[in-house]
Amino acid sequence: MRRSIHRGRVGDFGIETVTLPNGITVELEILKHPGASAVVPVHVDGSITLIRQYRHAAGGMIYEVPAGKLEPGEDPRLCAVRELTEETGLVAGNLRHLTTIFTTPGFTDEVIHLYVATDLTEVAARPEADEVIERVNLPKEQVLAMIRSGEITDAKSICAVLLAVM
Repeated sequence: MRRSIHRGRVGDFGIETVTLPNGITVELEILKHPGASAVVPVHVDGSITLIRQYRHAAGGMIYEVPAGKLEPGEDPRLCAVRELTEETGLVAGNLRHLTTIFTTPGFTDEVIHLYVATDLTEVAARPEADEVIERVNLPKEQVLAMIRSGEITDAKSICAVLLAVM
C-alpha cells in the first residue's frame, strides 16, 4: 500500500507499507522518480567535458557530467542527446550505452542510464532557466585525479567517467 505525501517536479514522495522477505511489515519512505540519463562527452584528444553546476542540496557548485530527468515515456538515449546539447552545446556523432545504475536504492527507485558520447560537434548550448552551468573541458588524467582526490564527488559522474575510460 502507498500513501502519497507530495508530488513535485522531482517525483512522488510517499509512505509505503511493505512486508520484508523476513516477514516483518514496515513503513518505508520512498521517492518514485521517472529516471534520468547522463553522458560523458569524450573528445578526439581524449579530453572530457564536464559541467560545474549549482546544486543547492550539495552546498554550491559541483563537477558533473551532463545529465537530466526523463520526460514521461522518453527513451533514455534521446534524453542523453537532449541533455548533452542543452548543457554543453555538444552533439554526439556516436553515443554508446555504458550501464544503468540505481542512485540511492535505500529511498528511491531512480535509475540513471549512463552513456559515453564521441565524435562531438559544437552547437549553441541551451540550459534551462533554473540551471547555473559552467562548461569545463579537461584532460582525462586531470578528471581521474579529481575523482581520486575527492574534488569530483557526484556518484553518477564518477561511475560514468570510470566506465567511459575503461
